[in-house]
Amino acid sequence: MPKYHINVKITPSRFLPPGKYLLIDREEGCLGCKYCVKKLCPYDVYNKRKFDSIQLRDTIDYYCRNCLYCVEACPGGTISLVVNPAYREIGDSYWKPEIITKIWRQAETGMIPVSGAGYRGPFVGSGFDNMWTDMSEIVRPTRDGIHGREYISTDIEIGRKLSYLVFDAQGKLTSSTPPLIEIPIPMLFCLPEWGNWGRSVLFSIAKAARTLNTLFIIPFAQFTKDFYPYIDNLGISVESLEEISALPKDVKLIEIPYSLSQNLQAIKTSYPQTIVMIKIPLSPEAKQRSLTLTKNNAEVLHFYADDHGLEFAEKPRFIKDIIKDIHLSLVDEGIRDEVTILASGGIAMAEHVAKTIICGADGAILDQLLMVALECRLCKDCMQGIACPIDIENIEPDWGAQRLINLMNAWRDQLLEVLGAMGMRDVRRLRGEMGRAIFYEDVLNEAFTSIKKR
Repeated sequence: MPKYHINVKITPSRFLPPGKYLLIDREEGCLGCKYCVKKLCPYDVYNKRKFDSIQLRDTIDYYCRNCLYCVEACPGGTISLVVNPAYREIGDSYWKPEIITKIWRQAETGMIPVSGAGYRGPFVGSGFDNMWTDMSEIVRPTRDGIHGREYISTDIEIGRKLSYLVFDAQGKLTSSTPPLIEIPIPMLFCLPEWGNWGRSVLFSIAKAARTLNTLFIIPFAQFTKDFYPYIDNLGISVESLEEISALPKDVKLIEIPYSLSQNLQAIKTSYPQTIVMIKIPLSPEAKQRSLTLTKNNAEVLHFYADDHGLEFAEKPRFIKDIIKDIHLSLVDEGIRDEVTILASGGIAMAEHVAKTIICGADGAILDQLLMVALECRLCKDCMQGIACPIDIENIEPDWGAQRLINLMNAWRDQLLEVLGAMGMRDVRRLRGEMGRAIFYEDVLNEAFTSIKKR
C-alpha cells in the first residue's frame, strides 16, 4: 500500500490575527533590572512584536503563547495579562474565537495546535462536545501512523457498492460494476451557502484539491474553461437539467439537489461513468428520503446542516444525531454498504470529522472551514455589501492553496491519532463504530434511569 504524504510549507497570515490575551506592560513601577524578563521570553515575543500599520495594532498578542513567564518572573510586577477585546469579536456562538484561531494556526503551520496555557474549558457541551472517542489502545507503541512505524489508511471510496457479485459458468464476472472514486482523505471541499467569493478563492480550493487528490464541489455557474485543468479533482454542482446537459462528459462527479432526484436514472444514462451525488437538507424527512433513494440505486447522498450543524426544523437536532439515525435505519434494512454518505455543516475541528464518521458517515464535506483557513473572520460584511476587511477575494491562489493543504495535514494527523489510539489501521473501519465512542446522553441514562424509576 503506497504511503500518502502531504507536503507542508509555513504560510504566514497576510493579516496577523488577534491573540487571546494582551500583555500590559506598565512603565511605572519598573525596577530597571539589568536582565529584564522580556529578554528571556521563551518565544522571543518582545523582539518579534511590531506595529501593524494596516490594522493599527500592536502584534504582541499574536506572538504571545500565554506561558506567563514574564508575568510571574517580573520582580516589579509591572506585566499583566488581560483578555483581548478584539479576540472576543471573532466568529459567533458556534464558531468560537478559540476554534477560529486554531484553524488559522493549523493553516499557517500544518501542525496540530498546542497551547501553552492548556485546556481550561468544560469537558462536556452541546453538539460534538457531548461525545467522546475511545482511546483504549493509546498505550500501544506500534499504533503510530504519524511517525511512520505503522501505516494507517485514511482512504475512502465514493460511489455505489454492490452487495454481491455474479459470475457465469466459466467464472467470468457478469455483474456491472458501478464507478468508484477513491480519495486518500475522508474530506471533500465545497463553498459555503453564503459569501461573495472571488475566483482567486475558487482557484485556491481547486489547486489544494488537486494536490491533496480529493474533490472540490464547484457550482456550475462558477465552472469555466479555466478550471478544466483541475477536472479530475472537481465535482460540479447543478441546479437544473439544462445545466446537466452543458456539463463536460469527463466530469467525475455531479451533485444534484434533492428536487432532481427523480431524474437520477436519466442522468446516469447520459453520464454512465459519472457518479451522481444527491444533496439533501437535514430535516425530519431526511431519514425516509435516504431509505427511498438508496433502494432506488442512489450512489452518494450528501446531507447538509446549517453552519452550526443544526437540522432545518422548528426544533432542530444536531448533525451527528441525525446522521446516526440515518445510518442505523439503513443498517436495519441491510442496505447501508450500498451507498456512500457524506455530511456537511458545523464541521469546524478535526475531531468533528472522526465523530461524524463514527456516527455513520463515510466522510465529511468541508465548507465554511475553508474560508476561515483563508483568514475569514466570519463577520459576513460581504453579505451587506461592505468591503471584506481582509480582501479575501483577491488572495494569491498559491498562497491560499498552501493554507488549505497545511490545514488538511494537521487534520489528517489528528485523525491518525484517533485511529491509532483506537487500534484501527483503516478509517473505513471507523464508520458506524458507535461502540468505540461515549455519548453523554447515554451516560446520563445509564447513571440516572434507575433513580428516576423510584
